[in-house]
Amino acid sequence: MHRIGAALAARIRPGDVIGLSGGLGAGKTTLARGLLSALGLAEEAPSPSFAIVQPYEPPLVRLTVAHVDLYRIEDPDDIEEIGLDEYLDDGVLLIEWPERMGARMWPDALLLDIAVEADGARRLTAIVPFAWRDRWPPS
Repeated sequence: MHRIGAALAARIRPGDVIGLSGGLGAGKTTLARGLLSALGLAEEAPSPSFAIVQPYEPPLVRLTVAHVDLYRIEDPDDIEEIGLDEYLDDGVLLIEWPERMGARMWPDALLLDIAVEADGARRLTAIVPFAWRDRWPPS
């Protein structure tokens, strides 16, 4: 998951949204940490479970990233109050538990689902929108 996040970091652009789905412990935060590390974050990124939004801006990273964890959000209407759109002007949204947004998810979001197999291996499934057609899969 860490390597996939690092590969994604080379392909993201301002205005991108990446949704990370999967059960607890599937590797969503590990993928996010790989992306943030590849963008230059020196320390390990904490999980934004309690803060809900953990922003990272230059010079800590080369591109502004808002790492979002919607696990504790129960009503999709509450998401509007968080102001996620503001991060898309010059940055990227990396959203764990995007299914909590309901129909509010951006149509050009790259949606990644991480499943844990019986042997502990991870299986990654992607829903790749048109905006990502020339950037997926990451190399």
